[in-house]
Amino acid sequence: MANRQTDRLKVCHSGSAAIEFGISLPLLALLFVAVAEIGFTAYQSLQVQNAVEAGLVYAVKHGNDSTGISAAVANSSNLAGITATPAPAQFCGCPAASGITTTSCTATCGSGNSSNQYLQINASLTRLSIFPGSGLPLPATLSARSIVRLN
Repeated sequence: MANRQTDRLKVCHSGSAAIEFGISLPLLALLFVAVAEIGFTAYQSLQVQNAVEAGLVYAVKHGNDSTGISAAVANSSNLAGITATPAPAQFCGCPAASGITTTSCTATCGSGNSSNQYLQINASLTRLSIFPGSGLPLPATLSARSIVRLN
């Protein structure tokens, strides 16, 4: 009799691992999609920053050649679609605590020095997606900007 009571208390566990896996699979898939999409976006962002640096190197070697700088930016990576947008722009300015204040080229800065010539180089890329429509709040356009003093 005691044997019969313990037999009734035994629970069948066959298939429980498959059920647990089936419940956790959507979460694992979502995690995989998120990690892959964020990682690929980070890679693209680094490529855009490297494109700006390639434009800066070209500008330092060859001066303010807008066509050459734009080509250096576009050809800096194997990612198609990186552009020098907006186009490289030369301006005069004075260094300030918050960055460079744009002034006229004949102006005198607060430090008593004359203003310097600067070149701003931009790069942008429309973000490519591994999983379109993933719903992740990632930027649609990746961009980078850098400024170099010419004189």
